[in-house]
Amino acid sequence: MDARIIQLPKILDSRGNLSFVENLNQIPFAICRTYWLYDVPGGECRGGHAYRKNEEFVIALSGSFDVVLDDGRQKQTYSLNRSYYGLYIPAGVWREMENFSTNSLALEFGSVPFDELDYVRDYEEFVRLKSHGEI
Repeated sequence: MDARIIQLPKILDSRGNLSFVENLNQIPFAICRTYWLYDVPGGECRGGHAYRKNEEFVIALSGSFDVVLDDGRQKQTYSLNRSYYGLYIPAGVWREMENFSTNSLALEFGSVPFDELDYVRDYEEFVRLKSHGEI
């Protein structure tokens, strides 16, 4: 699995710190879509899908949450809780987000515009597609 934590620039300042991301620099793709998750009720999960083409970069801007990735062979959990690093998720990886803390805010960047046909929402279908090399 090529998922990985990427450290972002962190500019320290007594007035408040600053971090940033740039296309094809800190994030290994051109950003085509940006969205965020917030007000996730306690005990709820988000995600539960894979993408055929879309790559993602996820940052916990506030609070914390876990991202569970599954490439069809192994699962790995990443805990995000700092705004100066993020998780790169390549296409073809099942993802679930869980354990959201109160007032958590997840910022997500995608490599392609929204396309419902890019989603694989059934885990059994995901496993089948992976085993046949179709994603």
